[in-house]
Amino acid sequence: MMSFIFGKLTLSAFEQSPTILAAVSFMGLVGLVVIILLTKHKRWGWLWREWLTTLDHKKIGMMYLVIALIMFFRGGVEALLMRGQQSISVGASTGFLSANHFDQLFSSHGVDMIFFVAMPLIFALFNLIIPLQIGSRDVAFPFLNAMSFWFFAAGAMVFNMSLILGHFAATGWVAYPPLSELAYSPGVGVDYWIWALQLAGVGTLLAGINFLVTIIKMRCPGMTLMKMPLFIWTALATNVMVVFAFPILTATLGLLFLDRFFGMHFFTAGFGGNAMMYVNLFWSWGHPEVYILIMPIFGIFSEVVATFSKKRLFGYASMVYATAAITLLSFTVWLHHFFTMGGGADLNAFFGIATMLIAVPTGVKIFNWIFTMYQGRVRFTLPMYWFFGFIATFTLGGVAGVMMAIPGIDYELHNSLFLVAHFHTMLIGGVMFGLFSGLYYWFPKYTGFKLSEAVGKWSFWCWLIGFFLAFGPLYILGFMGATRRLYHYSASTGWQPLFIVAGIGSLIIAAGFILQIAQMFISYRDRKKNIDLTGGDPWDARTLEWSIPSPVPEYNFAIIPEVHDRDPFWDAKQKGVMATAGRAYEDISVPKNTSIPILMGGLAFVFGFAIVWHIIWLVVAALLGGVTLLAWRLSSVDTERVIPASEVERMDSELRQKIAA
Repeated sequence: MMSFIFGKLTLSAFEQSPTILAAVSFMGLVGLVVIILLTKHKRWGWLWREWLTTLDHKKIGMMYLVIALIMFFRGGVEALLMRGQQSISVGASTGFLSANHFDQLFSSHGVDMIFFVAMPLIFALFNLIIPLQIGSRDVAFPFLNAMSFWFFAAGAMVFNMSLILGHFAATGWVAYPPLSELAYSPGVGVDYWIWALQLAGVGTLLAGINFLVTIIKMRCPGMTLMKMPLFIWTALATNVMVVFAFPILTATLGLLFLDRFFGMHFFTAGFGGNAMMYVNLFWSWGHPEVYILIMPIFGIFSEVVATFSKKRLFGYASMVYATAAITLLSFTVWLHHFFTMGGGADLNAFFGIATMLIAVPTGVKIFNWIFTMYQGRVRFTLPMYWFFGFIATFTLGGVAGVMMAIPGIDYELHNSLFLVAHFHTMLIGGVMFGLFSGLYYWFPKYTGFKLSEAVGKWSFWCWLIGFFLAFGPLYILGFMGATRRLYHYSASTGWQPLFIVAGIGSLIIAAGFILQIAQMFISYRDRKKNIDLTGGDPWDARTLEWSIPSPVPEYNFAIIPEVHDRDPFWDAKQKGVMATAGRAYEDISVPKNTSIPILMGGLAFVFGFAIVWHIIWLVVAALLGGVTLLAWRLSSVDTERVIPASEVERMDSELRQKIAA
């Protein structure tokens, strides 16, 4: 009877190491402080009405940012713990972490940073920017957008539950069989991994479909494909990759679950299974995922460089074709992740050449940005600092990637810290530096004031210097034979000084992150000093999002613009005629708030938790509840409210008068 009610959940699941208990206690303390503040200021109703039940794409984007920030903190702490362990676990010393805990740390760190930091930051920007840049009042499917977010949030919650009950996987973030099979990982760690990724992945796939339809169908009049901003082109390419790649991940995780739950043999040697099938499937998703992460960054820098160079983007058409080429080639290079499998010279040569080819359109983009700056009036603002940092780091990582595209070199370096350094160069120096640039660039659009440049530049230098100190030694250690996932090593290797330098670099990066948090508080405190006096265009920018007031109104555009140029706002400013000239106010329909997405997200979390612990009755109950809620929503007709044209005109006039004042 007890096993029917609680499944595999027993009191022993609460047993955790002191390090994890400290982390959980800190999380609980922070949560308690938030609850006290919300209660003290009577903000529970406001939180529910304005945020948790919203269908407004802008607020959903902000909530993605909040989750990413929380998970970024967790991933950063994990990185510091690993670097600390490697700095002192040498010779007779075994450090302060057990081997199993160290394995869990590098596994959860990889999952966290890719799925729960980089991905939500990208979809935060998609929510915040795509409808504004294409002159739309909303995304194509507002309800689906909210549901996508709450499914993603449910995945993040399942992932974090491993800190409280049971343990996370100790298999690495890729969870290769047979290590991830039941015979070698009998606990719930791999199940947490499967269902955290499955729920978050379903949310990402639904969001990808939504933004793909939004870009194709909801552009304002006059915005043809070749008049779209480069950020929209890269968002389109990203969501195409999401739609084609994430079903592969969903199927792969499903097959691994069937192996573990029903004793099937898709990836085990018994009864005809094959572990290499898993590796092929995983990287068939995994390498497009690399470009899903980096592609929006190319779009961000295309906007930032053009704006702060006071020039039209150089080679727009070539940038579009390069984006399309990367999208196609991203699905043809996955096998370079396992050149060492013995596939033969012909197979390795094909994927090596394809990997080198994909570097060509990437190089085109870098040269186009440089030519955009050439003879321009470059302003060295904070977003441009991150761009120059990106050029320095991403180029290094790209060269290392081309090296590893040569099968012979990859055979020597594949399982070394050289690979870890390369991957982090692309993710930190590429993805994170680009996201920081974009967040700083668009921050005043949603707040009405700029972030402090002085504190931001201190943060930038900490990140840049810390990055080279943290990962430069890993390239050298890789050449010296140090393998990845190294818990302990001999004193005779002479590796410890380099590991200590890497640890110091990690601490400097942590200081950069702390300065970024401080920057937000200082900027808010001094917001009157940093206020956007233009009311909507602090950078003298080029695209449509800067043509409307800041912060952005609920309806985005009081009047839908009509564009005639790929830099529509810049074109309108030069001509002295706004893109909305001659167009009348009209009634605007906006979606009503609803609690169904958050309730479905809650049921998705219950489903994930229950299936991890084999609580079957709760799995069935959560599924039935989700289907019932979805049916209820699909049968609803009262889902929108109308803002009359007269009210739109009044609100828009008030906003414009405030700006003028």
